[in-house]
Amino acid sequence: MALRIVPELIIFDCDGVVADSETLANQLLAESISRIGRPTTMEDSIRLFMGKRWEDCKRAIVDWTGEPLPASFETDHKARSRGRMRNEVSSVPGLEAFLEAHRSYPKCIASSSEHAWLNHCVDKFGLRPHFGVNVFSAVEVANGKPAPDIFLYAARRMGVPPEACLVLEDSPSGVTGAVAAGMTAMGFLGGSHVLVGHAERLRSAGAHHLARNFAEVTQLLAGR
Repeated sequence: MALRIVPELIIFDCDGVVADSETLANQLLAESISRIGRPTTMEDSIRLFMGKRWEDCKRAIVDWTGEPLPASFETDHKARSRGRMRNEVSSVPGLEAFLEAHRSYPKCIASSSEHAWLNHCVDKFGLRPHFGVNVFSAVEVANGKPAPDIFLYAARRMGVPPEACLVLEDSPSGVTGAVAAGMTAMGFLGGSHVLVGHAERLRSAGAHHLARNFAEVTQLLAGR
């Protein structure tokens, strides 16, 4: 099956596409929410909060718990999680080989995460030669995913029309945003956090294609 387009730009989400971080991140977030009185599982966290900016995530947690967050919630959560995330995160399997094999494609990252985390991952995994400074955070735009803002911003910064962009996204909110931006959305299932039913959630969000790993992304790029 060929892609809908011959992409002029590949836009990567970070968490779950570049960094295999979602399992640990959602486990830690579920533990923090459980500590304030609403029992929450990692699966709950993935379903409800994955792919959102931190400010949007906090609002979603309030909706989930039905209570205002304690004043210390953000500070306590980040104190518990920051060190583990930075030390334990690894790249998604197959990422480096994919980037090496497709050096000819312009690339960037467009993520809900903050710049400090994005740059930590890029540098830790040795990806600066592939992405350079083309690492964009949703803190730079008015609305986070599922709005299209971060994708349109990334395309504008890269000088590529939206319809010529391929987006690799692992979250339903990211897929929704990519589709709303007029881009080709590939639902990516290569992270360790992907559970039964995740492919259907990405398809329901509007993914034009699904890829279980980077080898399948390569096949789609090659029209196979």
